[in-house]
Amino acid sequence: MNYQIFKSESRGGANHGWLNTRHSYSFANYYDPSRIHFGALRVVNDDIITGGMGFGKHPHDNMEIITIPTKGGITHKDSMGTGSIIESGDIQVMSAGTGVFHSEMNAYENQEGHFFQIWIIPNKQNVEPRYQQISIRDVAKTNELYQILSPHVEDQGVWIHQDAWIFLGNYTEEKTEMYNVQKEGNGIFFMVVEGEVEFDGNKLERRDVIEITDTSDFSFNVSEGTQLMLIEVPMNI
Repeated sequence: MNYQIFKSESRGGANHGWLNTRHSYSFANYYDPSRIHFGALRVVNDDIITGGMGFGKHPHDNMEIITIPTKGGITHKDSMGTGSIIESGDIQVMSAGTGVFHSEMNAYENQEGHFFQIWIIPNKQNVEPRYQQISIRDVAKTNELYQILSPHVEDQGVWIHQDAWIFLGNYTEEKTEMYNVQKEGNGIFFMVVEGEVEFDGNKLERRDVIEITDTSDFSFNVSEGTQLMLIEVPMNI
């Protein structure tokens, strides 16, 4: 097993007033040649948007774009005719494919919106654009990891055009947890969203990240009150 640890404060980002954002990988005005992507994982942005503000209409193509709100809601509109509010407890995916325009605005005037936006490089180019949004409240579990994204239409959660998976965890008690890699050769982006984790003798805190490769499984110790996000992606990109 190989791994690298990246502390929260090592991320790039900017505070634009209406948007306070942190980038795990090079994005916008943040460029680090050693932090372009992790296999098929191209973007993990940790965004806070002021009430009523957001991203106006802009284009994407050939990217799997996933939005996971953690507080408040995001109003989404796109050139496919989709219009919806993505609330905390939901997940949205947009396969941009041949090209799509969309906008994302804080759905509420009087509160901040907090969300993760994740971009994953697809394994198919120029597919027909598609949109999917579901509630993950019904599949959420306590004190164990649960799946919210996979490559398979029939699986729990949303699906994308890539051999990638996303799991979340919400722990109300201390626990030793095990993760089994879903596909041989894949790597894991493992973020401590809130709380504290011990991994191979290393203490990890809020928004710290481990990138893990060359293993079929690994274990870690979770503290009470911890929330986790694991993103598994192919590395041969």
